[in-house]
Amino acid sequence: MNTSLKQYKPFFSFLIKFLAFYIIFTFAYKMYLSQFDVAKYEVDVISQKVAHQTVGLINVFGGKAEAFPNEFESSEKIIFNGKYVARIIEGCNAVSVIILFAAFIFAFSNGFKRTFLFIFTGGIIIYALNIARIALLAYFLYHYPEYEELLHGTIFPLFIYGVVFLLWVLWVTKFSGYVRKFAA
Repeated sequence: MNTSLKQYKPFFSFLIKFLAFYIIFTFAYKMYLSQFDVAKYEVDVISQKVAHQTVGLINVFGGKAEAFPNEFESSEKIIFNGKYVARIIEGCNAVSVIILFAAFIFAFSNGFKRTFLFIFTGGIIIYALNIARIALLAYFLYHYPEYEELLHGTIFPLFIYGVVFLLWVLWVTKFSGYVRKFAA
């Protein structure tokens, strides 16, 4: 192999593995979503679960929340203390974020078992924190609706992507073996 190409082998390996994983799982997810008729305002099962689990979390902490199918679009309405505060659409269920997270971990993989366990555990953490994020967002939108753009557009995405970034750093520095491999 050409020495100039050889020095970039780790980068190209990462890129190929990342893109392959991301494309395959994004395609599979899109196939799953294609089962639901948006024209009939059907909501995918995962988004429904997220809406109902969010409501459950709010209710556990003393709020009064309910989730209902939206009659005007493919979403679930979140009603908090009698007020419509949020809607759960497909993009709110964290599946796309989990696929992105998993693609990065896979691209830095160093053995099946460790990689699978980290993706599985990280996926559960992201999913659970996403439900907490939506519950907190509903609470804040109920009390501070004037900050909707800041909360929904900036603060809460930073929260979920910040967690993903920290998990990536944890993977690369503690579990993947790449730091030890390149430090030697």
